[in-house]
Amino acid sequence: MRIVFVHPNYRSGGAEIAGSWPPAWVAYLAGHLRKAGFTDIHFIDAMTHNLEEDEVVRRLVELQPDVIGTTAITPSIYMAERLLELAREHVPQALRVLGGIHATFMFKQVLSEAPWVDVIVRGEGEEIFTTLMEAVNRGEYLQTRDQIRGIAYRDGDEIVATPAAPTIKDLDALDPDWSLLEWDKYIYIPLNTKVAIPNMARGCPFTCSFCSQWKFWRDYRVRDPIKVVDEIEKLVNEQGVGFFILADEEPTINRKKFIQFCEELIARGLPDKVKWGINTRVTDILRDEELLPLYRRAGLVHVSLGTEAAAQMKLDQFNKETKVEDNRRAIELLRNADIFIEAQFIVGLDNETAETLEETYRMAWDWQPDLANWAMYTPWPFTPLFQDLGDKVEVFDFSKYNFVTPIMKPEAMDRGELLDRVMNNYRRFYIKKALFHYPWRGTGFRRRYLLGCLKAFAKAGFARTFYDLGKAGYWGPQSKGKVDFHFDTTRKIARAQLDDWQSMQDRAAQARARKQAEQPDAYDMLATDAMAADNVVKACGGGEQQLSEAEMDAAGRA
Repeated sequence: MRIVFVHPNYRSGGAEIAGSWPPAWVAYLAGHLRKAGFTDIHFIDAMTHNLEEDEVVRRLVELQPDVIGTTAITPSIYMAERLLELAREHVPQALRVLGGIHATFMFKQVLSEAPWVDVIVRGEGEEIFTTLMEAVNRGEYLQTRDQIRGIAYRDGDEIVATPAAPTIKDLDALDPDWSLLEWDKYIYIPLNTKVAIPNMARGCPFTCSFCSQWKFWRDYRVRDPIKVVDEIEKLVNEQGVGFFILADEEPTINRKKFIQFCEELIARGLPDKVKWGINTRVTDILRDEELLPLYRRAGLVHVSLGTEAAAQMKLDQFNKETKVEDNRRAIELLRNADIFIEAQFIVGLDNETAETLEETYRMAWDWQPDLANWAMYTPWPFTPLFQDLGDKVEVFDFSKYNFVTPIMKPEAMDRGELLDRVMNNYRRFYIKKALFHYPWRGTGFRRRYLLGCLKAFAKAGFARTFYDLGKAGYWGPQSKGKVDFHFDTTRKIARAQLDDWQSMQDRAAQARARKQAEQPDAYDMLATDAMAADNVVKACGGGEQQLSEAEMDAAGRA
């Protein structure tokens, strides 16, 4: 049985400006399939190769697959749906399978707008997809699909979702097949070296209302640090990887495991061969002040910090329990440890003003991170926060949910002015850095890395792919009134999805009612605070939650 995976060709001028990223999902699914005896597996990376539809169709027709599998995050969902529509037209015998976070939670939306999708894999895919393939291989898929846990499909006019599959308890048993990827194509531009994206954990122990990590992975599970280093060493020795980014949202949450990971890298001499980066929280950097030199010796050179907002008013709205001073202090600590800092700011909330945008710039320049990014606030449609925003969300064209397009319209300005002011922040920050910092600050690796980052920005800027500026028609302040984000206004939330949301809200209301009936006095005292906590807007990098030693150990045993 021939299985073909296709990575959809979606670009937004965001993360891809730093390089081409290897689609790890393919390696993990393929590795699990091979262990189950499936060997005829192929991969088409339409994004990295920037393949047009005709070329994807040509390759599919040439391969004549029995199964076509693809994935999608929210902004790439229409590209994935279109890919499977092409498959229906040109290789109709193939079963069309879609996975990924968007389809997992928005399966009713997807199956309503793209009924040609045969089946959706909901949740982490290795075990579910393999079980599905075994049923297909036996010729029993249609007869037994209602018994396969973790999938959704159409049965006539009805959308069916089977019960959720259990999470994978032993992540160390997964053996990704990295050989499917063309490693010469996955280059991290700042260092001009091959790049990988392994992970150390899945899930998150915290349940922020804006986020989806804890919802998708459900259980927080941490791999054995030794096994993670085994995987990295294999990537370095066999594929020539020279840089990796841990895929975890915040890998330092489990401090104990992270220290073991760093110590193992050092023990094997890997920092001389490979450097790496992470995303983490300000509170974790402050907590680990004494450990930062160890992290740097282990090869950690790049930290992206969730300092998303600068003005204290915005920090309060994001319910961050760190203060502006903490952000400045965390950046100073990383700088002293010779670790590059990328500060992340979220902009474009409904209360955004010219003054708050200017303050984010002043804070960025005052803190002096090596890099700064201003990302447009993007409410994920499968989080409670999206439903709480209600009529404030006017755009349902999910292809624009990419952190570079203004989904929310601030009350104080239009979207064109918002984009212009964000670009003004970028211009001032990077022109001054390019002229007065990058060429003159530090020597050797530090100077080479910073100039490499500048090269990545310049390349995307000249090509007008940065922030999708070319597509939006933005050429500078003079064009802000003519910017067109090309929102597809025909895109709406499907009735089946709205009904699903309503039923979830009804169940939540019933649960609150039961609690009130059981503990009326306590409920009356705490109801207002509890509901406010449930609906608060947070951002990655915020909060002071920490795991206890027992919780760290429990996550490792999960």
